[in-house]
Amino acid sequence: MTKPKSEGAVALPLNTIMDGDCIERMLALPAESVDLIFADPPYNLQLRGDLHRPDNSKVDAVDDHWDQFSSFEVYDRFTRDWLAAARRLLKPNGAIWVIGSYHNVFRMGAELQNQGYWILNDVVWRKSNPMPNFRGKRLTNAHETLIWASKSEGSKYTFNYEALKALNEGVQMRSDWVIPLCTGGERLKDEAGDKAHPTQKPEALLHRVLVGTTNPGDVILDPFFGTGTTGAVAKMLGREFIGIEREAAYRAAAEKRIAKIRKFDREALETSTSKRSEPRVPFGQVVERGMLRPGEELYSPRGGIAKVRADGTLIGNDVKGSIHQVGAHLEGAPSCNGWTYWHFKRDGKLVSIDLLRQQIRAEMDEGRPH
Repeated sequence: MTKPKSEGAVALPLNTIMDGDCIERMLALPAESVDLIFADPPYNLQLRGDLHRPDNSKVDAVDDHWDQFSSFEVYDRFTRDWLAAARRLLKPNGAIWVIGSYHNVFRMGAELQNQGYWILNDVVWRKSNPMPNFRGKRLTNAHETLIWASKSEGSKYTFNYEALKALNEGVQMRSDWVIPLCTGGERLKDEAGDKAHPTQKPEALLHRVLVGTTNPGDVILDPFFGTGTTGAVAKMLGREFIGIEREAAYRAAAEKRIAKIRKFDREALETSTSKRSEPRVPFGQVVERGMLRPGEELYSPRGGIAKVRADGTLIGNDVKGSIHQVGAHLEGAPSCNGWTYWHFKRDGKLVSIDLLRQQIRAEMDEGRPH
């Protein structure tokens, strides 16, 4: 493997498409400078001969030179080298997404683990409009697999849980994504009217990845940029991108495409934040700030009553402890979110104590530099 070049004061080529070999280009960039990598490498499909439809028309399959490797050993060496170069670029809390088919995704998964990446999820992209199996000798190949991994086991990677839940109509996002293949007006064509790239990914797929695992302003690297789906979606979502693509025709198509993209306004870029990422507020702060007074009564959904103590704990008829412990005891449950469980009375109405926590958080947010 090529040694990294001396980095000096190399500036990141943000929002540009670099030409040349992806490994050499990555080794020339500053270490630990990228928040997320999305990689759609050659699949090494090992196609043998032409594929035809029942009407004898030829299928536009992936038979380009960049997807051809002489052996699994050569492909594995390529995979090892580009993943090592990619890991060097990731910030300590960075992460990577790789996508592949059954031809290569298992080989990538093993190499990710060999290099110290920590696999977080595999995602099945189920295509709602897959290409049929024309020979009728295998199952229709209706999905591809994505692997999401952090740089290391201890990385504090970005995961916008609430944003993905909102995308999914309030239901927790699953690891099987039903998204159609890139077709219609989204599919880029060359001057002859043919596909500009045989494996162009749908923008919906990248939208979900970037909304879920990056934040506005993050730097996204795509070492196999193709016709620029990653860059187009990154620009729309207010992320910075770096693309690497050695094929001049793909670079030209990507540059033309991205130039037409309009970045969303700042308000539209905001997403639902994860409750886990919000500042922690001890219940004792509510008491010491006088928002609730010692001796004041709190009410549970089932009519249970507990009194607030001066140290921020509660006391009931036969139990005392934190808002969470007392709530769990009353419910006979192993745990309880006391913030959403308990209510206090104001003007004869029950009000969730979580409103007090949100008030404190809002004050904390106003005091932070933006």
